Amino acid sequence: MALLQTDEKTGEVVVERETLTKEDAMKFPIIGSLALGSLYVAFKYLDKDWVNFLLSLYFSVVGTFTLTATAAPLFEVFLPSKTKYGPKPFKLPVLGDIDVQMIVSEIIALIPAIIFSYFYFKTKHFMMNNVLGISFCVQTIERVSLGSYKIGAILLTGLFFYDIFWVFGTEVMVTVAKSFDGPIKLLFRRSFETVVDGVIKKAEFSLLGLGDIVVPGLFIAILMRFDAVNAKVNPRGAEHMSFPKPFFTSNIIGYCAGLLATVLIMYYFNAAQPALLYLVPACLGASLIMATATGKFNALCAYDEESPTKDTDNSTKKNE
Repeated sequence: MALLQTDEKTGEVVVERETLTKEDAMKFPIIGSLALGSLYVAFKYLDKDWVNFLLSLYFSVVGTFTLTATAAPLFEVFLPSKTKYGPKPFKLPVLGDIDVQMIVSEIIALIPAIIFSYFYFKTKHFMMNNVLGISFCVQTIERVSLGSYKIGAILLTGLFFYDIFWVFGTEVMVTVAKSFDGPIKLLFRRSFETVVDGVIKKAEFSLLGLGDIVVPGLFIAILMRFDAVNAKVNPRGAEHMSFPKPFFTSNIIGYCAGLLATVLIMYYFNAAQPALLYLVPACLGASLIMATATGKFNALCAYDEESPTKDTDNSTKKNE
């Protein structure tokens, strides 16, 4: 179930990351547009309840495994065994290789995850929606790497225009976000359900799409690993170590500032806002300002997840 591998030097079990390529980053806005358009057509021309039923069923099943993977490290503190149980990996047509083997902590975490996903599917409570959404974000950021700083910049730039077009240029993004009753967004209560003259007025929520968390999150994660390389720390497992993190810290501040700007402008104009319109300049700007201030502009632009130390050292020599 988990994408794990053992570090040859330390012997520790680490998470294997899927690395995006430049082509993946360039195609992402196109693929996202096709997926968004498909959902819009489905909600517009098919039975909305059935569409939400099928999507909720899918996300409940997937959410079971993301919750398991997110909670397993907590149980692993008390059950540190790395022995895997279950049938050997096998291959299925279309789906490819399937690995359902799990360690003890994952098996224990699976039980509450199944119960939680079941009650989410039955109740659709907004707090349970948020827990599932957060687990999706955590697992995506943990298991996906942008590959390099340049690929991250390309992806952010493409999604910057993608978000602006679909929010300001059409009704598609807002319609799908409001119609889709599933954990693709975080919900924040604005008002409670009330009864006025016998008419039930539903509770109102503000929402934040998971893409507005995951994409900047992947960018901030690669900057933390860049900080690790600069501090002569192994980027694998760097999130558990203490070292100077100027790029990571500046981008966290930039992200919070961009998110705050989104909320304030949304309330001021009382209209939906494309969060990436504010988050992308904030994150890219913070990284470039820090790179210029620390004299690591070339090193940052040359940073590559496949060979970070080599690229950073060469770029540092060029700067000198």
